[in-house]
Amino acid sequence: MSAEQDHDHSHDAHVDDATLDADDALEIVEDDGAGEPMVDDDDDYEGAGYDGEIVIGAPMPGEEDELMGEGAEEQLEDNSISATSVHKENQSIFALSLHPAFPNPPLAVSGGEDDTAYVYAPLPPGTGAEINADTFNPITLDGHTDSVVAAEWSSDGAYVATGGMDGRVRVWKHDDNFATWAVVADLESGSEIQWIRWHPKGPVLAAGCEDATVWLWQVPSGNVLNVLSGHTMPVTQGVFPPPAGRQLLTASLDSSLILWNPAAGTPMFKASIFCPPNDPELDPSEVGITALAVSPNGTIAAVGSAAGKVKLVSLPKGDVVGTLEGHGEGESVEALVFIDLLNGAGGGKGVVLVSGGTDGKGFVWDVATGRVRAELKHDEPITSLAAHPAPAVHLVTSASADRILKTWDVRTGALVTELKGHAGVVNSVSVAPLPESAGASDHGLAAAQAVISGGDEGVSLVWKL
Repeated sequence: MSAEQDHDHSHDAHVDDATLDADDALEIVEDDGAGEPMVDDDDDYEGAGYDGEIVIGAPMPGEEDELMGEGAEEQLEDNSISATSVHKENQSIFALSLHPAFPNPPLAVSGGEDDTAYVYAPLPPGTGAEINADTFNPITLDGHTDSVVAAEWSSDGAYVATGGMDGRVRVWKHDDNFATWAVVADLESGSEIQWIRWHPKGPVLAAGCEDATVWLWQVPSGNVLNVLSGHTMPVTQGVFPPPAGRQLLTASLDSSLILWNPAAGTPMFKASIFCPPNDPELDPSEVGITALAVSPNGTIAAVGSAAGKVKLVSLPKGDVVGTLEGHGEGESVEALVFIDLLNGAGGGKGVVLVSGGTDGKGFVWDVATGRVRAELKHDEPITSLAAHPAPAVHLVTSASADRILKTWDVRTGALVTELKGHAGVVNSVSVAPLPESAGASDHGLAAAQAVISGGDEGVSLVWKL
């Protein structure tokens, strides 16, 4: 399967009307309209949202007076505009993905510790979206027997894939109004799923596994295209490098980075990034790869380690071309994202890299020089980073274990706003445009945007920027 064949197949298999054939579906889930969406919002949504009043763990007998005397009943500050609580209470949300055309439709999928994924409409009715938290009943995507740690829309929005610690990957397809969903592929890898990634040009799905393998499937047939074996420890990261996704780049706790020809199933290069190849004393807590990102033009990969180091690797050759040092020694790099401040102009001169680590620090790196342009700070580990779409390409939002999300201007390192309301660790964050009906931006942006998160308490929050 060549890259060109991938591209051609994407046109042949593109779902224009999302017609569901009951004969092809393994399972069908329908929205019967029963029940109310589990959301907290308000038509006049300014200042409304999740009230944050969640108590984790009850006091022991006799402790009530002591706790009350200490003022232990904390009132969380909350500036979100909406909250969705479809997952079980205090069951972590591990995965969050927005429809690629969000807000048309304004749908998200989340996967959690409760062994379930949900498709839901995160926006409150006050944003003017026709599909919103009041009009759309969340769809339950079940069938996993362990935590759903990965959930992602396909590049054309026709499918949703979920991956679990049970080793299963389930692929779902929807009808025209997103009310009926069918399982079109139920796939087995035999090992815990670490991540899933859709090909950017067609219905091909990749998954990295705990047993060091990478699987490639054709959707919706579920046919195995290849099983890639080259790593020796869990495959922690994977991405189809832009612009065309002709290769697949994967990374592992064994410190190896492999660029694959996915059709042939052979490596174009294999490099050991943070230790010598075949090091007998390899320690994944020191040299394991924990974060991976590829520049918008596909020529540079950023690789983060469990010990706080970041290296830049040229593609497709695999040479290390830069080392970025700033995170605390022994502090894992948890998130990496490239941002092109010139939005494609300037021949790459406007590209910066943002890194986030367990030391609570974020750095904005000048990719051309390797110098730090700005430092970002949380009180606890940074868990996730999300670059903002145009016209706000100068912004990045960070999520943290300190329960707060922060939006930054990467040109200066200035803090734009703090987003509050979570009662626990914030595991994931995504950003997308809001519909024009939502009104003007609250922070002077040319168009309003939504920041959407998933937290340890099982709640997804929305803020308007």
